[in-house]
Amino acid sequence: MGTWRGGQRIGDTQHIVVPEPGRSRFSGRRWILAGIGTLVLANLLAIGAYANSRFAPDNEGAIGPQGSVPAAVRDGGPVVDTRDGRATSHKVPDRTIVLTFDDGPDPLWTPQVLDVLHKHGVRATFFVIGSQTSRHPEFVDRMVREGHEVGAHTFTHPDLAGLSGWRQRLELSQTRSAIAYAAGVTTPLVRLPYSSGVDSLDDKHWSVVRAAGNQDMVSVFDDTDSRDWARPGVDAIVRSSTPEDGRGAVVLLHDAGGDRSQTVAALDKFIPMMRQRGYRFATVEGAFGASTPDLAAGQASRGDQIRGGLLVWAVKVADGTGRLLWVLLLLVGILTLGRTLVLFGFAVRHARRRRARTWSWGPEVNEPVTVIVPAYNERKTIAAAVRSLATGTHPGIEVLVIDDESDDGTAEEVEELGLPNVRVVRVPGGGKASALNAGVALARHNLLVMVDADTVVTPDAIHRLVQPFADPKVGAVAGNVKVGNKRRIIGTWQHIEYVIGFNLDRRLYDTLHCMPTIPGALGGFRRQAVQDAGGLSRATLAEDTDLTMAIHRAGWRVVYEESAVARTEAPNTLRQLWRQRYRWSYGTMQAMWRHRRALVEKGPSGRFGRRGLPFIALFSVVLPLLAPVLDILAVYGLFFLDRVEALVAWLAVLVIQVVTAILAFRLDKEPLRPLWALPLQQLVYRQVMYLVLVHAAATALTGGLLKWQHLRRSGEVAAEAT
Repeated sequence: MGTWRGGQRIGDTQHIVVPEPGRSRFSGRRWILAGIGTLVLANLLAIGAYANSRFAPDNEGAIGPQGSVPAAVRDGGPVVDTRDGRATSHKVPDRTIVLTFDDGPDPLWTPQVLDVLHKHGVRATFFVIGSQTSRHPEFVDRMVREGHEVGAHTFTHPDLAGLSGWRQRLELSQTRSAIAYAAGVTTPLVRLPYSSGVDSLDDKHWSVVRAAGNQDMVSVFDDTDSRDWARPGVDAIVRSSTPEDGRGAVVLLHDAGGDRSQTVAALDKFIPMMRQRGYRFATVEGAFGASTPDLAAGQASRGDQIRGGLLVWAVKVADGTGRLLWVLLLLVGILTLGRTLVLFGFAVRHARRRRARTWSWGPEVNEPVTVIVPAYNERKTIAAAVRSLATGTHPGIEVLVIDDESDDGTAEEVEELGLPNVRVVRVPGGGKASALNAGVALARHNLLVMVDADTVVTPDAIHRLVQPFADPKVGAVAGNVKVGNKRRIIGTWQHIEYVIGFNLDRRLYDTLHCMPTIPGALGGFRRQAVQDAGGLSRATLAEDTDLTMAIHRAGWRVVYEESAVARTEAPNTLRQLWRQRYRWSYGTMQAMWRHRRALVEKGPSGRFGRRGLPFIALFSVVLPLLAPVLDILAVYGLFFLDRVEALVAWLAVLVIQVVTAILAFRLDKEPLRPLWALPLQQLVYRQVMYLVLVHAAATALTGGLLKWQHLRRSGEVAAEAT
């Protein structure tokens, strides 16, 4: 029932003081912090997506019109300087080779390239990608320390000609900032992604070169393409890298972007071969010397280094967040698959056992029963609930309605029914737990059934519910509660949830003898079991879960009787649903904490604690908290990763959910028609439940003075029962 939870009631509002230290009011500040956290996560994912942009190897594409490119540049050398409005190019001197490496640094191949260069005493020029520099700044630092030259190859390796001006500037400035942080230098050199020789420079890329000049940068192309990106073999790479007729050349190689073992081997062969032919090796600045001023790297300012540091650590944290999400996704997948297999195995086993012709709880139980119905302002639903209980097929039913100081005529509504086996007792307002304790004390019989005032039972529900009491070890029985108001989509979602989650889970828990909750909507108890458990406590928001755990710890068996069916009125608005599920989630966490000693105790208490509490924590708290990772990465993957892989992964989990749902509905003898809403439930309803659980978890961690409001009843289930 949504009306209850112990404490002082003021009007229609419940105030519940949680008896935990460190109380604080759950205020809007926490939602602000949650919003900030969500924004930070979104930004980190965006940074990760930006830094993880996929790119193709540096090979030539189609050449566009070249009308605006000066002939002197197209026919000139590979170093093009457009600073200060100039348009000059410079050729490499004869018998001089400038080794250039693109796309690094790479943690595997860059060190091997550097080792070969160090072995032969050769200095080269590395055009690094900013995102890779952010991930592996130590290799860029090594490049500079060993006398190599570093240039910018943009931050994410896009074709700059296809970007707006601000994106072009950002790609270059961010890369220079990352270099400044990694090596303490600022570079004037840039190589455009997907560029080759100056003879292939077209109009749209010429505009990019001029824009780079406006940022005080010099563009470096190549004379000789090793074509190592195609992995043609070591000898082919050596041949492609060799200049013709003793000419000088800027040679294009790669130290990242794939398997570069051939590049490393070719480099080790190429350097001594060319030295034997009289060639020298130099960096871009070393090849031209004084003929082209201002090519040398300068000392980075403190501001450049700070900006670079912020950028580098943003990428590192984003990458770490991405890795964490993938680990969590793997964990969710394992837990989901494991839970599904366990549920399938135990649910089928449970169903077969109960349907066997030889199955019986024992001699038929016909002992009289007291049905306790606690009620506060339940005028819309109480008559139908009481009528369904009082007219049941079980012999000797006493219905005891405990009116908790209602002010809407609830008690009068019951009295007007004039049913001889129904009693109404008015008690001072004290909350649901107090009303139930009063009912236990006033009950005339030793077999008790507790039913919420918004619940309608089938005629034989009470009789079937008490049959497990034929076993003297059974102290409590959970009934099969279904959603009665399914006309709206939110009711359909809850119906699916009840059948899949509640009833299928109960089969598992029943088999493992660790049933965590006897539902307040329909549960049977021995009076002695309730007394051994200490009665119902007002210390939690989930008195039903708390009582069930206490009964376990007292040494009684708790079982599930699926044939005892009741239909309850589920919340019909998201606001009402939030309130109910928040109470359930938070109350469950409170109950788990309250009974935590069961984990280390001996006897029945320890058996329940070490078996039941981990299951509840894993499948009722951890897995639901992690479940949104699947949806987050599915959306993320659709936009930034392989769309097909992301969609297939999400659909695979949906298929598991569908198969599980079909099994649950078949076992519960429910029509499959409502399952049309299952995909939408996964997209919308699951996210709402996740937010509720986060809300409850935050409150559980901080404690608090909580306010609860009366759930409004529509009376749909009651109307259908009349």
